[in-house]
Amino acid sequence: MIHLTDSAIKALKAAISSTAQPTSGLRIMIESGGCQGFTYKMGLAHEPSSDETVFEQGGIKVFVDNASREHLNGTTIDFVVSLEGSGFRFDNPNAKSSCSCGKSFS
Repeated sequence: MIHLTDSAIKALKAAISSTAQPTSGLRIMIESGGCQGFTYKMGLAHEPSSDETVFEQGGIKVFVDNASREHLNGTTIDFVVSLEGSGFRFDNPNAKSSCSCGKSFS
């Protein structure tokens, strides 16, 4: 469904180990908004909700709400460090277009 690169797994493990809140995984979802129509949302989560699919990759549990699954199927999430800044990047084969920052798509 979703592929996390080694760099993303390393960044997520560091984030999970440094949080003071109980955290067991990463929640990813799609919301309406952004300059292209949809935007990616992600954050650390304690446990999945009843409407989420859970999978694990590289020791990271990923929670994806069922409404977002079709939009995220086949997406690769990477963590990139560059001169412009560091952060997570989404390579989504379902996106017809995306904004220059990569956080919004249609």
